[in-house]
Amino acid sequence: MPEMSGVNAEVTATPAQRLREPLVSRRYTVEVRQQMAWPWQALILALALLIGLGLSAAILIAVGVPGGELFNELVMQTLFDVASLKAVLFQAAPIVMVALAGCLAFRARFWNLGLEGQMIWGGIAATAISLFEIGPPATRLPLMMLAAALGGLAWALAPVLLKLKLKVNEIISTLMLNYIAANFLLHLVYGSWKDPRDAFPYSPQYRPFERLPDFFDGYSFAIPMAIGVALLAWWFVGVCRVGLYLRFVDASPKVAEANGVPVAKVIVGTVLFSGAMAGLAGFVVAAGQEGRLTQAFYQGYGFSGILIAFLARNNPLAAVVVALLVATLFVAGRNLQVFYQIPFSMVQLIQALIVICVAGSDFFIRHRLRRTQGRES
Repeated sequence: MPEMSGVNAEVTATPAQRLREPLVSRRYTVEVRQQMAWPWQALILALALLIGLGLSAAILIAVGVPGGELFNELVMQTLFDVASLKAVLFQAAPIVMVALAGCLAFRARFWNLGLEGQMIWGGIAATAISLFEIGPPATRLPLMMLAAALGGLAWALAPVLLKLKLKVNEIISTLMLNYIAANFLLHLVYGSWKDPRDAFPYSPQYRPFERLPDFFDGYSFAIPMAIGVALLAWWFVGVCRVGLYLRFVDASPKVAEANGVPVAKVIVGTVLFSGAMAGLAGFVVAAGQEGRLTQAFYQGYGFSGILIAFLARNNPLAAVVVALLVATLFVAGRNLQVFYQIPFSMVQLIQALIVICVAGSDFFIRHRLRRTQGRES
């Protein structure tokens, strides 16, 4: 009997033979995306934000906040009320500066976790100009701004030199320098810089000409300062030659150095610029919000700046948008505390929930699921 062809053999195969054949399986693997278009990224971020807001709304309703008032309190009263909008922009100004400081340092592959320490020294340097009455009253405020920038810059110099010269991990050095700066601040406000009038642990109040003024109808001058710093950071990253070098350093420092890029100079210059921005943020909080040097004026800003830089992928313009979102959450949280007696821990939970949802969306931006087929043996 002649042999049957392969096709006929397959057609006439018995059920037992078919069971012995390998089965085709469909599997899903996670792959890293090369690139995703900006509209799709914006859509994913918007969906993540809506999910976070929805979960937050469910929690607030569960603790007794009327559901019909949530949209009014979280959106209308925060963004469309003039007083709340001023508060959001006022709160956002130092957050923008700290976030930009983080973005620049991280682009240089320098993990600057010492933003709060640089803020502290910015506030200390500005307060020293006030206490010792350096310069005439007309130039006192610009001198305080310059001193704050130099104070933050100087505090960032040590860890970057330690990294480049002695290979000291900057995560450890910048974190430890935060503690040194914080304890030195306590030494000042509990010691020689304590306000002699009421003996509380803060410096004497700044004089009126040493405070950041309003530039228009209650809008603080800190707002155009933050805009100017953001434009400067955008120019530094996207226009000037150092920004081009910084892209090579961010991609691969070794390859950049092999191609003639002055890697050490780029890293030092970028980190010093980052420290100066953090120092200016310390000045804005001290001279714009507190009106004096206090023992805790810097707390929370460093973590917020690092988080915003991560969410913005070290993009200066995106960092401004995320900083505005974070400031909106802060102001909305305070409104909930005042009008509905929501505990501060609940406000922190809601803020963390929204941030986690937005941060989790980064996985779907960077990765994708791909279906593959294979035969099981």
